[in-house]
Amino acid sequence: MTAAIIDGKAIAEKVREEVRQAVARMQEDHGYTPGLATVLVGENPASATYVRSKRKTCEELGIRSIGHELPADATQQQVEKLVADLSANPNVNGILVQLPLPKHLDEEAVLNTVSIEKDVDGFHPVNIGRLAMKGRDPLFIPCTPYGCIVLLEESGITMRGADAVVVGRSNIVGLPVAMLLQKRDATVTICHSRTRDLADRIRQADIVIAAIGQTEMITGDMIKPGAAVIDVGINQKSDPTAKRGYRLVGDVEFESAKEVAGAITPVPGGVGPMTIAMLMKNTLRAAEIALAKKTH
Repeated sequence: MTAAIIDGKAIAEKVREEVRQAVARMQEDHGYTPGLATVLVGENPASATYVRSKRKTCEELGIRSIGHELPADATQQQVEKLVADLSANPNVNGILVQLPLPKHLDEEAVLNTVSIEKDVDGFHPVNIGRLAMKGRDPLFIPCTPYGCIVLLEESGITMRGADAVVVGRSNIVGLPVAMLLQKRDATVTICHSRTRDLADRIRQADIVIAAIGQTEMITGDMIKPGAAVIDVGINQKSDPTAKRGYRLVGDVEFESAKEVAGAITPVPGGVGPMTIAMLMKNTLRAAEIALAKKTH
């Protein structure tokens, strides 16, 4: 049995097309264009690449992109003032502070400065708190976890009653995705580097979300036959045959896992495209909230 490959590019394109059409309708009906501000501090090449691709996607979907770049030695006060100004600016619907910030900055204090109605990354403590609570919904869901859930939904994978194992407990992916699975009535186990008998725990799972940042750590023999595997990891693996001397692989050893799993995301081309698509969806939602306030 070879797993069905979950095509993140195709599913992300479907989400983007829905956003593109909704933005066009908003412009036509209300003369209103959503705006996303990005804040990049310092010269981290990976961060700069992410910000560029987010801005390019904005342009493709008709969303205004407002870029702000600060030097790596920017002070806490400078960064917080910029974010506070963007929070107060009515032409900005979403604010994206590209993480990680330089070490000398207090990340939490900066994120707390983002207005909750513009928190399109979904990292405001109130949004995360609402995500964790039963019967409450956050204004915005963090983009990568949101993307993982949409991949499962679009692939027809049942979450209600399923045993799900999330490998990794980061604030950005592991914890929020576990909460989202729980909201969809899955029984969730969060595993991490200190978990005993990790392979046995993974082997019980109908759904595996791999987000631990360890190259190809999860192998085919750890996976329950027919399980759905969502691989969030992006790791560089040296490969002399590749042009750059390395290739991108996930936290799951794809070749062995695809022979056992029922459905699996590739790396690249799985979760990656979904993150930016869900960011655009959140930006549209922020614009809808702002517009509803304007028209009432």
